[in-house]
Amino acid sequence: MSAIRDFIAQKKHHVYRTELESDFFYSQFKGLCPEERMTRRFEYMCEHQKPVILPDEKIVFLRTIANLPDCFSPEEWDEIKKDRYIHELGYNSNLCCDFEKVINKGLIYIKAKADAYGARMIDTLLSLCDRYAEKARQEGRTDVYESLKDAPRYGAKSFREALQLFRIVHFALWMEGDYHNTCGRFDQYVWPYLKADLEKGIQTRESALELLEDFFVSFNKDSDKYVGVQQGDNGQSMMLGGVDSDGKEAFNLLSELCLEASYRVLMIDPKINLRVSKNTPDSVFILGSKLTKAGLGFPQYSNDDVVIDALCDMGYDLEDARNYTVAACWEFIIPVKGADIANINALNFPAVVEKAARSKPEFKSFDELFCAVESEINDQCLKMTEGINNVYFIPSPFQRLLLEPKYHNFGIHGTGVATAADSLAAIKELVFDKKQITLPELLKAVDENFENSPELLNKLRTKAPKMGSDDDRSDLMCSRLLQSFADSLKGKKNCLGGRFRAGTGTAMYYLWHADSMGASCDGRRKGEPFGTNFSPSIFAQTKGPFSIISSFTKQNFHDVINGGPLTLEFSQSMFGDDESITKIAMLVKAFITKGGHQLQLNAVNAETLKKAQGDPDSYRQLIVRIWGWSAYFVELDKKFQDHVIMRREYSL
Repeated sequence: MSAIRDFIAQKKHHVYRTELESDFFYSQFKGLCPEERMTRRFEYMCEHQKPVILPDEKIVFLRTIANLPDCFSPEEWDEIKKDRYIHELGYNSNLCCDFEKVINKGLIYIKAKADAYGARMIDTLLSLCDRYAEKARQEGRTDVYESLKDAPRYGAKSFREALQLFRIVHFALWMEGDYHNTCGRFDQYVWPYLKADLEKGIQTRESALELLEDFFVSFNKDSDKYVGVQQGDNGQSMMLGGVDSDGKEAFNLLSELCLEASYRVLMIDPKINLRVSKNTPDSVFILGSKLTKAGLGFPQYSNDDVVIDALCDMGYDLEDARNYTVAACWEFIIPVKGADIANINALNFPAVVEKAARSKPEFKSFDELFCAVESEINDQCLKMTEGINNVYFIPSPFQRLLLEPKYHNFGIHGTGVATAADSLAAIKELVFDKKQITLPELLKAVDENFENSPELLNKLRTKAPKMGSDDDRSDLMCSRLLQSFADSLKGKKNCLGGRFRAGTGTAMYYLWHADSMGASCDGRRKGEPFGTNFSPSIFAQTKGPFSIISSFTKQNFHDVINGGPLTLEFSQSMFGDDESITKIAMLVKAFITKGGHQLQLNAVNAETLKKAQGDPDSYRQLIVRIWGWSAYFVELDKKFQDHVIMRREYSL
C-alpha cells in the first residue's frame, strides 16, 4: 500500500490528466433540455476517460479528464436564475445515495428501473468498466480483471468486489456533476461481504486491512478536483458505528478496520465520522482517540442518544432516524430517503444582538433587551424562510436512480452563538446588574473598536462571562438564543413541503459573517473571526476542556438538530502514550454522557503550523481540521490558516 499511497500523495498520477476548454459542452448543447445535456456530458466524460491501472493498486478508476466543464453558459444560468432559487452551484449535493443496492444488485438491476437518460448513463458507465477490465486483462492483472468482470453488472460477491463497485458508483456521481457525495454508513452495508469472506477463508484481518487501505487511497486520487470553499472541502464523509434498525450497537470489525486503515493511510479522505452513545464500549472511544492522535482532525463524533430522538421529534421516522449519517461536514441526513438541503442559509447571532441593542434609545431592563433580540431573530428567520422559493436543481438522471426522496427539510446554520451569548452576558453584567457602564457608552466603545477604552476592552475580554468556562451567565444565555432560533423556525414549511431545521454549525460563515460587521460587546474587535461551529470565542480564557464540555452540553439540542460540533484543539504532545489517549477517550465519553450532540477534536501544534506557513514545501502532508472537514494546511488560504493557528490548544 505504501507505494501507491506515496504515488498519489506526491500527485504523480497527475501526469495522466488532460483538460477540456471551459465552454466545451455548453457551446454544443444549445437548445437541449437539461437531462439531455447531463447525459451527453456524462457519456463524453466516460467514453474519453483513459483506463489507467497504477502499479500494485487494487481498487481502480482514475479521472484522466481532470475538469468537468459546465453544461450551461453564464448567460443560460442568468436565465435559469430569473425565477428560481439556485442553491450553491445548482447541481445536487450533500446527499447519500443507495450504494448498498448497487453493490448488492448491480447496475443492470438499476437500469431496469431507469428512464432513457439513466439507461444511457448506465450503459456508458458499464462500457468504461469493460475497458478497464480489458486493460487489466492485457496487463496481466487478473485480480483487477476478476473484480470488474461481473460485479458492475450483477452485484458484488466478495469484499473486494464491493469496494470496487462502490468506487465505480462514487466516481460516476462526481462525473455526473453531483458533488459532496457522502458515503453513508459504509461499515453497515459492506460488512456482510467482509464477514462472508472471513468465514470462507477468502480474507484474513490483515488482507482485508490492506484492501481497505488501497480503497481509502482511491478517495484521494481525484479529490483535488472536488473543491468546495477550499481545497479539502469535498464531502467524502464516511459514517461508522451507531445503532442498527433495532437500536442495538452495530460497531463491527469493519468499523474497527476502517479506523485503523485511516490511521495507516494518513490522508484527508475519506473523512471519518463515528456514531457513539452512552452504551458504546470504552474501547471504541479509545480507537477513535488513537486516530485523533494521527492529526487528521477526525473522527468526528455524533451522539445517537441525542440525535435519534431529536430527528424523530423533527418528523423523521424512527427507522430512518436510526440510520442517520452526515452530509459533507456534519449536518444530519438520512441515506437514500433524504433530499434535505442541509446548509441553505445561516443566521448571524452577533449581528442580531448588535441590531437589537441599537433598536431603542434606552432599555428599562435586560429582559426588555432580550425581547428585542428574540424579535430580531424572528424577523431574520422570517426573511430567510420567505426568501427561499421555487428551489431548482439541474436534473441528475444517474443519481436519482439511487434515491427514494422522502424528506425535504432545509437546514439553517447559527453563526457566532458564543460571541452573541458572551455579548449578552456582558451587557447584563456590566450595564444592568452592576451598572458600571451604560449601553450607549458600551456601543460607542464598540463603534470605536475599543481604541479609546483599553480598560473596558480588557475587562470584557478577561473578566466578563465567557462560554467555555462553565459559567451559567453565558451558557444559559446561549440556551435562550438557540431556543429562540428554533422557535422562530417552528411551524414554517419550505417550498418543498418540508421543515426548516435550526443548527449549531457555521460552515464558512464564521469568517464571512465576522468580516461583515465591526467589533462586538464581548470584546471581540473588528477583523477577529467568530469561533468555528459550536465553540468558544477565539480569545476566551477558559478553564480547560472539561469546563468547555460542561458549557457546551447545557443546551437543549432537540430543537437545533441540523448539526454543528463543538471543536476542541489539543496539543499533539497530549497523545504521547496510551494513558494520554485513554484520557482523551474518556473526555469524549464524558461529552457524550453529558448530552453533547456532536464533537470534533484536532491535534495541533501552533509552532509547526507557523513554520508551515513560511516553508510550505516542507509540510505538504500537514493536516488540520477546518469547520467540518480536514485539509492539507499549506493548501488553504491564509485566512483559514490563521484561524487554525489562533484556536486555543488545550491540555488535560
